[in-house]
Amino acid sequence: METLIGVLVGIGLSAASGLRVFIPLLGLSIAGHYQVIPLGESFQWLASWQAMLAFGVAGVLEVGAYYIPWLDHALDAVLAPAAALAGTLMTASTLGDTSPLLKWSFAIIAGGGVSSMVHLGTSALRAAVSLPTGGLANPVVSSGEGLGAIAMTLLAVFMAPVAFVIALWMLYRIVKRFLQKRGKPPQGA
Repeated sequence: METLIGVLVGIGLSAASGLRVFIPLLGLSIAGHYQVIPLGESFQWLASWQAMLAFGVAGVLEVGAYYIPWLDHALDAVLAPAAALAGTLMTASTLGDTSPLLKWSFAIIAGGGVSSMVHLGTSALRAAVSLPTGGLANPVVSSGEGLGAIAMTLLAVFMAPVAFVIALWMLYRIVKRFLQKRGKPPQGA
């Protein structure tokens, strides 16, 4: 049962890291520190005050940087691998005493995959909004992503099954959107 909860928490946090990388890391760090979420033995460093401070500062900088229209697109490119790494790390840290092969395979495929897909979806959304508005609507999208990351982090920590269902819904919407775009004939053809 503990492993199942760990999977649900990890996937929920991974989806949140696709929206903002450092907010869910901060949430996991705080939850680990106060023993709300049990962390694997090799992941206890995530619960240290140093990790909480680092993730807190990085989270504030990340959220602030996304309000600068030209910088948000650059961050999307730079933080894509960071989101995958964060999703992988958070999923692995919540799986407890699982075989290392199973833990890391699942963490890379599920955790890294979920965070990468969500990050890809939000990057596409920002690009679609940015072009017609000249970047003026980007702060609205950034606010939604930040609030979404906070909400998903809280849900993953306190109501993991709900976060898991929302993560699945997000993935469904992203895949559906990409398949619809892929199925459209090119303009001018």
